[in-house]
Amino acid sequence: MSDDNTYEPPKVWTWDKASGGRFANINRPIAGPTHEKELPVGEHPLQLHSLATPNGVKVTVMLEELLELGESGAEYDAWIINIGEGQQFSSGFVEINPNSKIPALLDRSTEKPTRVFESAAILLYLADKFGHFLPEDPSARAECYSWLMWQMGSAPYLGGGFGHFYAYAPEKWEYPINRFAMEVKRQLDVLDRNLAEREFLIGDEYTIADMANVAWYGALVLHNIYEAAEFLEVSSYENVVRWAKAIEARPAVARGKRVNRSWGPEDQRVVERHSAADFSR
Repeated sequence: MSDDNTYEPPKVWTWDKASGGRFANINRPIAGPTHEKELPVGEHPLQLHSLATPNGVKVTVMLEELLELGESGAEYDAWIINIGEGQQFSSGFVEINPNSKIPALLDRSTEKPTRVFESAAILLYLADKFGHFLPEDPSARAECYSWLMWQMGSAPYLGGGFGHFYAYAPEKWEYPINRFAMEVKRQLDVLDRNLAEREFLIGDEYTIADMANVAWYGALVLHNIYEAAEFLEVSSYENVVRWAKAIEARPAVARGKRVNRSWGPEDQRVVERHSAADFSR
């Protein structure tokens, strides 16, 4: 980058114009609602308000896995939140997630309705509530926690860092693309080395840690997100590819990926889910 293009930050930053690029309209430096609108309510105790982004898919996959095990209490209503239209800034959504990010869950089966936001928190909440996909052994449980939190800390580099500068920014700049590409490849190497000796992230057991990580890294190595598969040489991470393919072959995962999806071929979408019959579309 030449000296002519060097940015000199002001003493005090001010939000005086949109940053540009794809999804620029979903970001702002303040919290709180922009408009009054109540959220819809369905017939089931679990009310999910989300979108089929990687973070949203984590939760719908978990719910479908629970239903696959026969946990009827995991039946849920899934309502789409169109972040491109700013629906995450409605008063109703802000009530259940003050951070205005999807996904958000409201559990009406508790004495006082329980709100849960942040995808990892929702996975942990559901795992505790239904007793599945979280190991009982303390050491294995700690390993599961570690890989779950690893994903939560790593994904911003993949999505908000690499994905933004490589695919969504109004211009391409060498420094941020190189910086975040280096980090994403390091993350893929971390996963690949771990999975060289394990079927799943913590061993032989499929857990919420796998659900969280495959939503991001499985999409990266199998589905060319950001159109960066060649750039990052994702096929070289053979253990990650093997792991991702095995998880995506699970019927519950295939169903979960379709929920709250409003784009792509019609047979891959279940825009709003209110019963198992919605998957017949």
